[in-house]
Amino acid sequence: MTAPQSDSSRALRVVVIGAGMAGILATIKLVEAGFSDVTVYEKGDHIGGTWRDNTYPGIACDVPSHLYSYSFAPNPDWSHTFSPGPEIRAYFERVAEEYGVTDRVRLGEAVQRCEYLDGRWHIETSGGTRDAVDVVIAATGVLHHPKYPDLDGLDSFAGAVFHSARWDHSVPLDGARVGVIGTGSTAVQITGAVAACAAQYSLFQRTAQWVMPVANSEYSEEEREQFRANPDQLMQAHENLAIAFGGFAGAVIDSESVGMAMIERMCLENLETVRDEALRERLRPTYRAGCKRLVVSPNFYETMQQPNVELVTSEIAHVEPGGVRTEDGVLHELDVLVLATGFHADAFVRPMGVIGEDGKDLADEWAERPNAYLSVAVPGFPNFFMINGPNGPVGNFSLIEVAEIQFAYILQLVEQLAEGPNRAVSPTVAAMDAHEAARVEAAQHSIWVTGCQSWYLDDRGIPATWPWTFDRFREVMATPDPSAFETA
Repeated sequence: MTAPQSDSSRALRVVVIGAGMAGILATIKLVEAGFSDVTVYEKGDHIGGTWRDNTYPGIACDVPSHLYSYSFAPNPDWSHTFSPGPEIRAYFERVAEEYGVTDRVRLGEAVQRCEYLDGRWHIETSGGTRDAVDVVIAATGVLHHPKYPDLDGLDSFAGAVFHSARWDHSVPLDGARVGVIGTGSTAVQITGAVAACAAQYSLFQRTAQWVMPVANSEYSEEEREQFRANPDQLMQAHENLAIAFGGFAGAVIDSESVGMAMIERMCLENLETVRDEALRERLRPTYRAGCKRLVVSPNFYETMQQPNVELVTSEIAHVEPGGVRTEDGVLHELDVLVLATGFHADAFVRPMGVIGEDGKDLADEWAERPNAYLSVAVPGFPNFFMINGPNGPVGNFSLIEVAEIQFAYILQLVEQLAEGPNRAVSPTVAAMDAHEAARVEAAQHSIWVTGCQSWYLDDRGIPATWPWTFDRFREVMATPDPSAFETA
């Protein structure tokens, strides 16, 4: 599809912020639609986003690979059901190269400020670049600002210490005493990959997690050859996984659903594979399965039962040069300490400064909590669009599917600007408030509000995510509602 031409049509200059999964997607689709003046500013020294920053041992996506792929660029050569991080990064690099995205990316150019003046966005980057554009697409990601724990003495540790998203590959792990703080998906993946080579492995658990036992099967060369030879079969694999994942998404939004009961039963049966009763009870969560983001692993409980592995549930008192001392007085001696303590999930485009109409500062607008109409746009910030922005389906759908659907919606608004006569479009306050009120009400029925603390919850204890079905998401995002937007 190309941008429609008319007497009032105009060429738009578009900037995409971020060259990860969503930024690559946005750039490809903009160029396909006929927008040739597109530049991508990327803060890192390479494209890839999450898959550039996270390189820890065992890293993989917890969405099946054939679903975690662009619909327009299926990959017949995925090695596993859940393929490893380097393979995913290579996939995005290949797609970016094949579709000409790489040549449009300005690396090492962190956008520090966007200000809307005289009908255009004025951009300043860390490299000193000044730019003026008509449209901004913020593809800045969700989980990319590491969260560090507030632990007394952390700086005094004599060994190597680093966040999981800043892995130091120069540090040897073979035969080392390794400690990992955290029990989310990242920590579980690290555990499966590192525990076997460590002399002693200590997992510091604040909160037990429910673990879904999903096998990570390897695709044979014969299977991959079939995918290469039969594109329709490859697309069918994508569609089958989308349907299955949709079932999971439908389960978590209704805490009393049959699907949710099935998920809980599978997690409970998995827990029962822990032979030692005392260990099993320390691994048993005190909340319902799915309340936190469900952890997927084929071998976590098996690994936790190995003789060189210890589960530490006593609270951390402080860190000292020799290791981590817990409240029970025990010093857990360590050579390496890994902080698998997550990310600031509510940062979104921040700390980048975004100044909209009449000097309106997005940081002030989000001082209480982030909010956006359908997670893609904010009143008072014309022609500024986000992919995977606040309160979107970050926890229950494939983020690539979400990004494709959201960008198709955004593209319709951008094409309207190109067609004219309007030069600016942004959602109304009434539309955003009505959507937010309905979202908050619907979220009360989800599994996420059944009694746990998680990064899904905002300051009110409301899940900051999409609380309806995937079918409804597709329906709502199919076409922008003209009454929800104001133009100029």
